[in-house]
Parts: sequence; C-alpha cells; structure tokens
Amino acid sequence: MTIQRMDNVLIVVENLDAVIAFFVELGMELEGKGPVEGRWVERIIGIDDVRQDVAMLRTPDGHGRVELAKFHTPEAVSAGPAQAPVNTLGIRRIMFAVDDVEGTVARLCAHGAELVGEVARFGDSYLLCYLRGPEGIIVGLAEQLT
Repeated sequence: MTIQRMDNVLIVVENLDAVIAFFVELGMELEGKGPVEGRWVERIIGIDDVRQDVAMLRTPDGHGRVELAKFHTPEAVSAGPAQAPVNTLGIRRIMFAVDDVEGTVARLCAHGAELVGEVARFGDSYLLCYLRGPEGIIVGLAEQLT
C-alpha cells in the first residue's frame, strides 16, 4: 500500500482571521471556512464537546493545503512558548516555493511578519529564508534561481 498524497497540515490558532489573512497574502486561496462540531469529529480527534471554526486554504497549484482550526470548546492548550525557536521539537515550519522571495518578504512584513534570520543564497540554486507570522507560525520561503 502506498500514500496517494499529503492532504493537509493542521495549525491550531487563536486568531483565525489574522492567520487566514497572512496565508492569503502569501498567495494561498481560501477554500472555505465554517463551524465544525458534533459526535463525528469528537470520535475522530478523541476530544468530547468539540466546537471549532475551521478554514481550509490551498496553494495556487491545488496540491497543498493548510487547515486552520480555532477551538471554542474545549479551549486550545499551549504546547510551549509562542515564539519557540526553529530547533524546538515538533513541527516547526511550513516551506513554500515562491517566485520572488524578497517581494514576498516585503509583503508579509508589511502585515506583521518578521524575518527569523535573513534571506540567504544557497549556492546558485536558491534564495531561502524563514519568516515568523501571526501566533509564532514559521514559514519558509524558497526561490529557485536555476
């Protein structure tokens, strides 16, 4: 048996609208947003009395998705510091291929994102950087040069 595809990555957030705006500014497209609750979701995630709002965003090519969830009940639990460094255990960043790293950085910084380090060149192949967006979400950007 083989995997057909990676469907999405879930990010639990406090300010759903701010995080949606960040990913839309990055270039993702909002597929939909709405409430999710009921016994079926409780059975899947193993938590009782779930009430949440969920948004699904997709990359322009339609192959990648990010699911955002804002839990109303039960309240979300913090796993550590909001501004955890890149070497913290667990999922630390999502990397996106972009056509203009510096332009994308400028657009996202105008919306509150901050560079984690700096934009760096990897040989003649890539321009790369990490940005910290709303709620400490780290996004990597890669621009292929050759």
